Amino acid sequence: MHEFIRLKNQVTDKLDPAGDWVALLPIRLLLAYEFGTAGLKKFNGNNWFANYQDNFLFPFNVVPVEISWFMATWAEILGAFCLIFGLFTRFWAFSLIIVSIVAISGVHWPADWSGLSELWESYAISRKSDAHGNFRIPLLFIAMLLPLVFRGAGKLSLDHILARRFS
Repeated sequence: MHEFIRLKNQVTDKLDPAGDWVALLPIRLLLAYEFGTAGLKKFNGNNWFANYQDNFLFPFNVVPVEISWFMATWAEILGAFCLIFGLFTRFWAFSLIIVSIVAISGVHWPADWSGLSELWESYAISRKSDAHGNFRIPLLFIAMLLPLVFRGAGKLSLDHILARRFS
């Protein structure tokens, strides 16, 4: 047992410093791809927010849909770009959490549910019908963005370079 603990400590001692550099990079890159793709689809597509504006959380439900569309599009595009390079990561991760919460409330939340079992049906990738939501993916994005809010981008980032340069 003592050998196992020693081996575990040796492995941990090697992994911890590497983790400071690369652990958050795959999360940043995956989220950058997902949000960047969504932002570019909005940039190249038609504004469909008018169909859902009444479902958005306050104050987004009173903002004109053109402004909401513009803000969501550019938050996703700029946020994705900055996540790739780890630039202002905490700000963009928090901003993308807000975008995801508004998306869940406006588009992905079920239209009607009377109990937790019906709500759980909406924790899905695709809708069974218009009455069922599909908040699983944006909820997973929020869970992936939280470490970036609390820990930052990691050492393999422009945030780390800027912090060392200006501290």
